[in-house]
Amino acid sequence: MIRPLRPGDMPVLLALWLESTTRAHPFIRAGYWRESLPLVRDEYLPRAQSWVDERDGVITGFISVMMAQFVGAIFVAPRYHRQGIGQALMARVKQRYPVLTLEVYQLNRAACDFYYRQDFREIGKAFNDDTGHMLLTLQWRAG
Repeated sequence: MIRPLRPGDMPVLLALWLESTTRAHPFIRAGYWRESLPLVRDEYLPRAQSWVDERDGVITGFISVMMAQFVGAIFVAPRYHRQGIGQALMARVKQRYPVLTLEVYQLNRAACDFYYRQDFREIGKAFNDDTGHMLLTLQWRAG
């Protein structure tokens, strides 16, 4: 079941985010993500529209959209990968927004492949000074 984020979900969401983002980006030191946690908790998630996938009372994944267009996060707990959760979360926001943009690390091939399967296309790239890695900007448009 996909539902809107509830305030009580935040601790589970943050743990899921930290585990998932650290695993998805082994080329970036894990400390970078731990240091980013307060920013995600206090700035990004409160400003975003977020939905969670919940199965049998367990939050298995979530997606957050900022500024009515920017997918700031989409993560699925590693043990729930390859079950269609990411695709279902993406389908939910595609129903709400006619244009979606996101950034993904070029070295995160699994995520890049997922986004390309979701009909996102590259519209730019930039070097991230904080991590020392290239970010791709991808966009999807309805129709």
